[in-house]
Amino acid sequence: MPIVSSTYNPPWIFKNGHFSTIYSAKIRPIPKLIQKRERVQLWDGDFLDIDWSFSEKPSNKVAILLHGLEGNAQRTYIKSSGKLLIENGWDVAAVNYRGCSGEVNESFQTYNAGKTDDLEAVIDFILEKNRYDEIVLIGFSLGGNLLLKYLGERETLPKQVKKGISISSPLSLKGSLIALQKNENWVYRTSFLLDMRKKYKTKMERFPDKMNKETLKKIKSLLDFDNLYTAPAHGFKDADDYYAKNSCLQFLPNIKVPVYLLNAENDSFLSSDCYPLELAKNSKTLFLETPKYGGHVGYHINNSIYYSEKRSLDFLKDSFH
Repeated sequence: MPIVSSTYNPPWIFKNGHFSTIYSAKIRPIPKLIQKRERVQLWDGDFLDIDWSFSEKPSNKVAILLHGLEGNAQRTYIKSSGKLLIENGWDVAAVNYRGCSGEVNESFQTYNAGKTDDLEAVIDFILEKNRYDEIVLIGFSLGGNLLLKYLGERETLPKQVKKGISISSPLSLKGSLIALQKNENWVYRTSFLLDMRKKYKTKMERFPDKMNKETLKKIKSLLDFDNLYTAPAHGFKDADDYYAKNSCLQFLPNIKVPVYLLNAENDSFLSSDCYPLELAKNSKTLFLETPKYGGHVGYHINNSIYYSEKRSLDFLKDSFH
């Protein structure tokens, strides 16, 4: 315990991992959700933006939602989760990482899978409002790695931080990079790389002394991007150093608050070490569910609600089994 048995059995077409992944990202209708933007000024002069949504009745609990690689707070999985949460009495703070809210950020740095100082700044910003007694962190893909690292690397946490939920998360960053390099994943890695190169090119105009066309030409893969930009921009020796220090797998044994991990067996983004079964069996806080189906953030039941959203709500209500 706590290995969680899964009852997820989607319609037949959604048993194909690639179909469920692509449908959920590109075809699932985006729900209507009112979002109000608030800017967080960071210690280094940079900023990130929170898109707030509020429960109809005043709430003393808030869910912080963390998107995946090259995502933002307008993604369908963020809005769908946010809508269900506000309908169940939660306020929602959907975070846009540095450079992800539609504006180029101010510093040479941007976000990465382990940049927990920015997450800590968001939590501190929300705590300063003195409005919430309960904070939960819900992360998708890269955002799941981020929150699990945050929960596991710190000796103490604010007492308001009660739970964490991680959906389709690469617990091993190097393992997931290798998985994405497989032929079957060429569509996803190509899409990510195009977005990242575009951001690099835009940012290059602001930092001509650190970024240039020659480097951009060399960025032909996700590994190249991490070696030539992510690692040097954030103080790592190279991509391997970045992956090793920021993969959350090493921090999981230290997590003291209850966390729920949902990683599908047919998620083509994940490597075998993203399913820490032995660790979960011996843990009192790590609830691991590994359904056969679901792809990458693709747990379709119907367009109104996904299995991942329903299970997350069950976990928050303590009606989890």
